[in-house]
Amino acid sequence: MNVYFKKLFTELERQINELNIDQSQSLSNYEQAIEIILEKTNELKSYVTAKGFSNVEKEIYFFKHVKPLFLSKLIYFNSIYKIEINKPPGSIEIIKNYLALESSKIEHYFNENRELYKYYRSNSTYLDQKYFVREQHNVTQGLDTFYFETDHRFSTSHDYKVAKIIANDLIEKYIEEQLNNLSKEKKSITQSKLNWTASKTALIELIYALHYRGVFDNGNSDIRLIAGYFENVFNIDLGNFYHTYLELKTRKLNRTKFLDSLKKELLKKMDEQDDG
Repeated sequence: MNVYFKKLFTELERQINELNIDQSQSLSNYEQAIEIILEKTNELKSYVTAKGFSNVEKEIYFFKHVKPLFLSKLIYFNSIYKIEINKPPGSIEIIKNYLALESSKIEHYFNENRELYKYYRSNSTYLDQKYFVREQHNVTQGLDTFYFETDHRFSTSHDYKVAKIIANDLIEKYIEEQLNNLSKEKKSITQSKLNWTASKTALIELIYALHYRGVFDNGNSDIRLIAGYFENVFNIDLGNFYHTYLELKTRKLNRTKFLDSLKKELLKKMDEQDDG
């Protein structure tokens, strides 16, 4: 690699590494990374358009191996930024489905460019003159529309596609890591225990309210099964819960004391958040 190109790329990697993106994964760090890459890519463009190439071999090498290194980082960080900023709120399953959809986009790109993947990954060279020399485009090659709007002093028909291949491999790895982390999180949640620290009577009141509301299995679950499930999840022994329920029924005042307090506290918090 040309000494200037190597120095510029080394400086690019150094500045990105200093952001510690892997540890923080903050959106602002992704934004900074994108700005750094744009700056270095513009420097690269200025150098190439001013200096040119002494022969076709060097031009091919640059557009097949050098520029895609810079451009793939831009594609990667911009893609991860969009994945993170558009990540939906919700359960682990919702996020996993969202990431799976993002992964399917990469698979779709692969299917559309299968021959180029084979060509690039097998280190073939017989089409280099067409793919990686400027002003050699052919509309029959299935070019991306944006190519026709690029500065052809700094672009060939396939340098972006190669950068996309490199970036997609990194994006797929990122998605796989995120999915693995979500699986570990789900396993941790499943294995963890929450201790019920309110009274047993309060929990029994809640259980019966949920049971009579028919929220489990369309109202077809047995009360004993529901109570046993809550005992297991919240690490508590409810004892003779039916007897406790009968005592709730015989209360003279406020038979749903716990449920009323839940509603009161929830509305209070909502009002505070509205005022804030």
